[in-house]
Amino acid sequence: MTRPAALGALRRWPPLSADAASAAGGRNMQLLIQLRWLAVAGQVLAIYAVEWVLEVRLPLMPMLAAPAALIAVNLLSMARVRISANVSGIELFVALMADVAALTWLLYLSGGATNPFMSLFLLQVVLGAVLLGPILTWALVAVTSLCALMLSVAYRPMLLPPGLQGHDFELYIKGGLVCFGLIAVLLVMFVTRIGGNLRARDAYLAEMRQRAAEEDHIVRMGLLASGAAHELGTPLASLSVILSDWRRMPTINRDPELVEDLAGMQAEVERCKKIVTGILLSAGEARGEAPVVTTLHALVGDIVTAWRPAQGVDLRYQQRLGEDRPAVSDTALQQVLVNVLDNAVEAGARRIDVLAETAEEVLIITVTDDGSGFSPDILARFGQPYQSTKARHGAGLGLFLLVNVLRKLGGEASARNRPEGGAAVTLRLPLAALVLPGKSG
Repeated sequence: MTRPAALGALRRWPPLSADAASAAGGRNMQLLIQLRWLAVAGQVLAIYAVEWVLEVRLPLMPMLAAPAALIAVNLLSMARVRISANVSGIELFVALMADVAALTWLLYLSGGATNPFMSLFLLQVVLGAVLLGPILTWALVAVTSLCALMLSVAYRPMLLPPGLQGHDFELYIKGGLVCFGLIAVLLVMFVTRIGGNLRARDAYLAEMRQRAAEEDHIVRMGLLASGAAHELGTPLASLSVILSDWRRMPTINRDPELVEDLAGMQAEVERCKKIVTGILLSAGEARGEAPVVTTLHALVGDIVTAWRPAQGVDLRYQQRLGEDRPAVSDTALQQVLVNVLDNAVEAGARRIDVLAETAEEVLIITVTDDGSGFSPDILARFGQPYQSTKARHGAGLGLFLLVNVLRKLGGEASARNRPEGGAAVTLRLPLAALVLPGKSG
């Protein structure tokens, strides 16, 4: 893999912080929508209780305009989230400002600063501190403080009925207790859920950074492998020429043992050259190599039959691929499947079963074996580099490359230990990455 191509693969990832913050903003907007529905219900219930239970006369139509406006804001917010789940901090600020405006209007019509529900402004401030950045949070603090100050000097007094006159302080204390309980419940409900959204965003950022680091690791490995392959190409070509010259020498031709040894040496040199060619092909540096068009059935079947198991290993292949379709032979998929089979043999497997099937336009290849299985640590960190039970430097790269190659092709890999012993590795790959479009068998 050349460095420009590899860096291009890294650039496919979106900007981490902006994308993650916008996704968390969408979830937080949904929480605000839910909170606003509760606020609307609470406002209507409070107006009903004050007007008909306590018999305190209120300007009903102006006051009911506030919950009606919040209903309209909620409907617009729901339409906005349906259009795109990415919501910016400015949009969250505007949504909170709508809630502040509705609360200010209701308090203005019901006693202003003498109303014990003035403390609900603190709920807006706390939500802003959790949801917004520092600048917007301080802007929200300034707006709510200005509203509270205004309500202390300009408001419509509440006219208590004769039975409640003289009990102003008692009513204020009771209303304050109700407001305290309401704020406490709402904070527990929604701040904890908002905290969960923020933790999910942090986990997403950590996962994206990990993927970027793994991509960079692959770039370095690709550069190292292609460089080594290029360096090995020249001496292997020289060895091939020398061996060909030796086979034409009369002295050697008269010795059958030497002829047999030379044939074996030439076969091994050719094998090394094929390996080098495969490395260059996987790195995207093979020249003049046209893609091989095959069929979906033959694609997986040829890989399995071409793999030569060790002595005493029973390999069984079964396919449920349905309709056969033209497909492109992918060397990356071949290397992934061979790597899984090799790992099964290294784990002591004596029987390996390969099942290839399709489900919802996804190719699923399941490899099960009766070997020693995976350790809990390997399963917990499946696909991370240098996670292996093999006692040698650099082990574990096979599974790491397996996961990342499938990820680049749009697929995924998973592993588990079987209850009856051994392991099962499942490879999932979209058929769109292999099957030629617009064709059927």
